[in-house]
Parts: sequence; structure tokens; C-alpha cells
Amino acid sequence: MDKKIKIGIVGTGGIAQGAHIPSLLKIPEAEITALCDIDEAKMEAVEKALGRKVEKYTDYKKLVVDKNVDAVFICTPNYLHSIVAVAALKNGKHVLCEKPDAINVKEAIKMKEAADESKKVLMVMRNNRHTESSRFLKKKAADGDFGELYCGRCGWIRRRGIPGKGGWFTTKEQSGGGPLIDLGVHIIDLALYIMGNPKPVAVSGTIYNHFSSGTDIKDSEHSKFGEVVADGIFDVEDHAIGFIRFDNGAALQIEFSWASNIEEEKAFIEMRGSKAGFVWGKDGDKIFGEERGMLTNLIMKPAPVINWTEGHCNNIKHFFRVINGREKPDFTIEQGIDIIKILQAVYESAKLKKEILL
Repeated sequence: MDKKIKIGIVGTGGIAQGAHIPSLLKIPEAEITALCDIDEAKMEAVEKALGRKVEKYTDYKKLVVDKNVDAVFICTPNYLHSIVAVAALKNGKHVLCEKPDAINVKEAIKMKEAADESKKVLMVMRNNRHTESSRFLKKKAADGDFGELYCGRCGWIRRRGIPGKGGWFTTKEQSGGGPLIDLGVHIIDLALYIMGNPKPVAVSGTIYNHFSSGTDIKDSEHSKFGEVVADGIFDVEDHAIGFIRFDNGAALQIEFSWASNIEEEKAFIEMRGSKAGFVWGKDGDKIFGEERGMLTNLIMKPAPVINWTEGHCNNIKHFFRVINGREKPDFTIEQGIDIIKILQAVYESAKLKKEILL
């Protein structure tokens, strides 16, 4: 039987209560022993839900030195990801951090250096890699069924789905950006993962902000994240588009929005392969190819594709198996750094109005 891993959670808001904690409660080797949040009421609510007493801190620096904590789960606003991760790693804790890895490349590299020095497991949440649908496509790509995946497009676009308007989500200093960093890290990572993680070499992009004022309509379940702050800050984009080139000649178009005048919210990946292409989205996997002189369409309808609770739980189970030496990590911090490089380059390209070479 795998050894018990004692967990300290930093940040007890929506993503912790909605995904991390329910997942941890399903894992026999997981034991939540400590919580940290500046909002004591949130910790009290979590402790009540757990049905037992745990250590509670309002300063993460105290949690990361708690000897009754083996691993730290980071569920804070983005700007704290690297700060808490480095502190936890330096104190000999394993770390599972919510996405994005960090708000810039410099901070992501600090995380890698701390992990290398500590020899502890550092993983960043990649829940979309761990759904049934994504695993199916990854296996087919690895088996060569698509041939060369040479170009495609991906995105997550919402009609009206701004999270925590005026709060940390829309404050660049705390979030690092808008939908590009909030949603892009999910979908770009999954596209690259299925492609075999080619190295990005050049990025171009443009960003827009047309919905920071004048609309409070919401039609996305995902807009519930974050706390709305009246007359707060909104200095990030609400829409980003871009283009990525890779070292193997492949290319990827990207588009992400919190608000845009479209028919409905859509998260998607469309890839073109030399043998077959595929679509990943809410309606299931669709594969388009050719066999014995005929064009073929294969439609797979597994459990819902965009099921972040399923993906979170599977990702967390994988994290425990890695700690216990049963599996090798399917995520490396180098892959995370590449994603942050891409996101940072889109912002730089939009500012300078030119392609950015990586």
C-alpha cells in the first residue's frame, strides 16, 4: 500500500473547494492536514466540510515549514504560484500548483531551479491531459495514427464569461494577463501534448479589450470563479489571437476570449495530420481520415470532454503515484516554461506589433 501523503493547501477559494479538495477526499493515501488563506472564513468552511480539525494559517510561510505537511497544493491567485512553490520546495515539500505555472518566464525558471535543487516533485495542474478523451487522442498520436501533425488551431472563446471582474483575475499585476493566460495555458498545453511537445520558435499575436466596461452579463458557468470588485481594476485583455511556429515546422493558430460576440462558448482543438486529422471538443473526439480508397469519419463520444473535475482528480492521482515512485511524471517543468514563453511572447508581439523569436 502506498504511504500516506499529508497535504497542506494554500488558497481555499473556488478552485480548491470545487476541484482539489473533492479530488483529495477520493484518494486513500491523501490526508489534508493544513490550510492557509488570508480569509479565515474560507478556511473555517473547509474545515467544517472536512469534519475534523486541521492546522490553519494566514501566512503561507508558516505552512511550508509545518513538519506535518509532505506536499503543498497551491490554489492562489497567479502571482503567488511561483513565490509559494519556491518556498515550499526549499523547505523539502512536494508541490502541485494550479495553472498557470507562473506569471512570467523568469518566475517559472525560479520554480524549476528550486525543484532541481530540492529533488522534490513539482507538477503544475494539467487537468485537460487527464480526461478520457485527451488520453485517447494522445495514444493515437503516439501510435502514429495521425501521421505528422503539422498544423492546426485551438482556442477557448466565450460569449460572456469574465471571471471576478475588477478582482485579481482582471488585475495584470496579480493575474499576469486575461483569457490568454487564464484559458490559453489549458488548451495550448493540450494541443502541444498531443503533438509530442514540439519546441516553439516564433510567436505573433494581438490582444483586445472591448468588454472591460459596459457589460455585466454572464452566460458561462466558468465566470463564477473569482470575486467581483465594484469599480476594481481591469487592465488585461478580454480577447487574444495569435500564431505559433515550432522547431519541427508545425504551426498552430490560437484564440482565447472571456467576452466576444459569438454564438456560444467553445473550447476546441483542431489538428491536421498527414494520415488523419482530429477535433477535440464538447461533442467528443472526431477523427477524419482515409481508408481503402474512402474518406472516413470516426466519432467518439466518451464522458464529457470538458470535465475539469474528472481531469483534476486524475491529475492529482497521478501526482501521488509519482511521489510514491509508481509512475514517471507526464509533465515536466520545461514544458511549463515553454507555455509561459509562448504566452509572454504573444503579449510582447501585441505590444511591439511584430513576430517574436524565442
